[in-house]
Amino acid sequence: MNVIETQELRRTFGSKDAVRSLDLRVPAGSVCALLGPNGAGKTTTIKMLMNLIRPSGGQARVLGVDSRRLGAVEKARIGYVSENHEMPEWMTVRAFLDYCREFYPTWDRELEAKLLTRFALPEERSLKHLSRGMKMKAALLAALAYRPELLVLDEPFSGLDPAVREDFVRGLFEATGDGEWSILVSSHDIDEVERFVDWIAFIDDGRLVISESLESLQARFRRVEVTLADQMMIRAEELPPAWRDLQQSGKLVRFIDTAHMEADGGRLYAERFPGAAMTAGPLSLRDIYLTVARMTRV
Repeated sequence: MNVIETQELRRTFGSKDAVRSLDLRVPAGSVCALLGPNGAGKTTTIKMLMNLIRPSGGQARVLGVDSRRLGAVEKARIGYVSENHEMPEWMTVRAFLDYCREFYPTWDRELEAKLLTRFALPEERSLKHLSRGMKMKAALLAALAYRPELLVLDEPFSGLDPAVREDFVRGLFEATGDGEWSILVSSHDIDEVERFVDWIAFIDDGRLVISESLESLQARFRRVEVTLADQMMIRAEELPPAWRDLQQSGKLVRFIDTAHMEADGGRLYAERFPGAAMTAGPLSLRDIYLTVARMTRV
């Protein structure tokens, strides 16, 4: 089952295609990172999913409901926090939470109290007097306290210092650790999201490039290092298309295999580089992201 499904989803602004024929799937129970460079269409996609803007074509379903029909009942099952989250800044933290609580029958007072302590939020201080990090914590608390089935985070770490990001992530773990929640998070902070995501969707220029589990992605991307038996020049055009980012210094050759197969990888390398010494190691999500970004620019 998927909590989010899009089919040929499209959004144009004038003559610009911000999102093009997007077919995205987010499995239920997953924590999905929506990655891509600036201008890739991530925020536009999320706004369509949340029914904040209308698609120019195609369709999206969120929790089984057409995104264009999301109303109060459906949104009570969805938590949403964005980097530009608008809040009633004249309210105190306590008044803000009291106000939000009335809209959600599933609001968990115990979880609210736990997160207030975790985030060290000053209950009697006005929101307008809070730092950006504190405001983001208050927005996250209000989105978590009613235990939504789906939590959508759009650039939640933008502009936050490391200590606040740590509190944010710990609060997220604390709230979702004992339930079957699904999360979609768009972020440029790849090192941060790698700590807790298990599904990756990469979009570029409005198109879906990759959609698969982090485990699968890290299994097939390998950094290969070869020490040749004899001096020879290796040319990129002579290598399989899946072998990218070739570097050579004398007998030392490095490249990234984007289609590594554990059973056959060693054999394929040995056939191409007879007599050579070889190692193949996994890549971080950041290095995979950079490799995919370069591939889309070719």
